[in-house]
Amino acid sequence: MPGRHAKVIVDPAVPDDVAALLRDNRKLLLRIQAGWEPAHKRHLPVAGVVARLAATMTALAAAVYGLALFVAGRYTPFVVIMTGAALLIVSVLLRPRPDAEVGKRHALEREVFEAARRHEGHYVVRERLDDSARTLMSRAQSAIDQVMDSSVHAEGLLDDIRNGVMLPAQEWEIARLLAKLSELRAEHQEVVSEGVTPEVAAVAEPLAHALDSSQRAVLARVEALERYAGHVADAERAYRARHQIERLSAKLPRYEELLAESGADGSTVPELSRLSDDADRLEQALRDSVSSAHEAFRHLSG
Repeated sequence: MPGRHAKVIVDPAVPDDVAALLRDNRKLLLRIQAGWEPAHKRHLPVAGVVARLAATMTALAAAVYGLALFVAGRYTPFVVIMTGAALLIVSVLLRPRPDAEVGKRHALEREVFEAARRHEGHYVVRERLDDSARTLMSRAQSAIDQVMDSSVHAEGLLDDIRNGVMLPAQEWEIARLLAKLSELRAEHQEVVSEGVTPEVAAVAEPLAHALDSSQRAVLARVEALERYAGHVADAERAYRARHQIERLSAKLPRYEELLAESGADGSTVPELSRLSDDADRLEQALRDSVSSAHEAFRHLSG
């Protein structure tokens, strides 16, 4: 999933190409949010072309005039005119052209700026979160990582389609709420740090409680994600253990053959045969774990 552990969390409703553009230009987004804007107008490249064309035509006209002077035997003016024409042509050829890389960078900056303005409110830059919010965001993204990177998800044992839709939506909603919470907390702290009268304190206190309540609500969302990830981790352990038992069971005849050929203690054979029973138990454990994960997911999406 593209947005996991990214430092720019983007609303899943934003088109994928625009979301990638925003994620790849975090530092520029921070500058934009700080008030930076690209130059509104560019010098038209046509102006440079016209200037070069005019200089070239002037140099050619001077050269023609110089040749006329040469034919007329006026050699001194001829030398002066031709020297001036040559210098004019050299100046045109040596005139610095706009750096292509600089042009590309400016074009990218304008593209990012326009995308950021067009989708304002639909992306969150991690640096804009306060410390508490960043911690919660990291926990949420780690839980999502654990689910999406699991073998049981890759094998389709979970509802991978709903995971692909619901988990990015949960990540975005948590990021969006944490961004608002961080902003309001900073504004609240700025006011109360100046010192408040009892009248103001009476207003500020319930607002602080509202911030705390919102923090707890977001925490509950993160913990729901973590519970889901925990059930997926249980399923993952059962899945891996079942796979290992299956690999060992496949080799069981070779072990039995070795025991028979070596004349070793035959009491080991029943112990080896229990591998099948272990595999059955792990299969049931896997089904139970996946069922628990599905139940946690339904609670999460509800």
